[in-house]
Amino acid sequence: MQQKFNWFDVALYAFMALILLVIVFPLWFLVIASFSDPTLVNTGQVVLIPRGITFEGYTIALQEISIWRGYWNSIVYTVLFTGLGLALILPAAYGLQQSDLLWQKPIMALFMFTMFFGGGVIPSYLLIRNLKLLDTLWALVLPGAVSVYNMIVARTFFSNTIPAEVQESARIDGCGDFMTFIRIVLPLSKAIVAVLALWYAVGMWNSYFSALIYIRDASKYPLQMVLREILFRNQQLANVLDGDPKTFEQLNRVSQLLRYVVMIVASVPMLCAYPFVQKHFVKGVMIGSVKG
Repeated sequence: MQQKFNWFDVALYAFMALILLVIVFPLWFLVIASFSDPTLVNTGQVVLIPRGITFEGYTIALQEISIWRGYWNSIVYTVLFTGLGLALILPAAYGLQQSDLLWQKPIMALFMFTMFFGGGVIPSYLLIRNLKLLDTLWALVLPGAVSVYNMIVARTFFSNTIPAEVQESARIDGCGDFMTFIRIVLPLSKAIVAVLALWYAVGMWNSYFSALIYIRDASKYPLQMVLREILFRNQQLANVLDGDPKTFEQLNRVSQLLRYVVMIVASVPMLCAYPFVQKHFVKGVMIGSVKG
């Protein structure tokens, strides 16, 4: 039987191709611009293929000791933040999905209240200062460790995916709530754990505002702050030496190169991490969606 031509499918595939192009082209341009001649990039001569190939930007960036120190700091902050966040929200989500929990709705309402109302930057800074956490990694890790949104996602997963009969069977076999959570619920929740870990890790890896406020010691800067400092330093040097045309042109060229290189350098770890959680990602993010 010949399949009937469907204009809706054509329009759908065309729309998906357009969305793919909108997403992929900026990433591709970022890659080719990072090792193309910045003069050609600025004049619009680099569009689809690299021109005037040079690895000067990567050479300068990778010779910066501060970048490697920033990498290490960001890895430490990200691992601690992700581990602590999961350790806090997963038990909370499991407890809040129990139908027999006392005052379940008021507790959930208190959690949700924090999603819409916060103290602001100045009260948060004063709190961190009074707790003696300024210039420590805990100033970056603790404030955002409990993500109510992530907790709600995990709670929804537990409610929709983990059968109540399985938990009841575990209790009949002698497991308490803690052992049921550790031995039954967590092994069945790899999908949502992988998704939440990725969300936590990406959020911390890309974060710079908290470090800008709470960290003064340059040796404790995360990677994003280090890259920001490198860009600002080169731009300021170019402005100071504006009177010397040759030096100004060279520094401006380096600054333009580094602008693209640092974005590539900062993105590589997350791009490398994604394939390891990709098989769980689709299942995890589809929790709560309408299925037909």
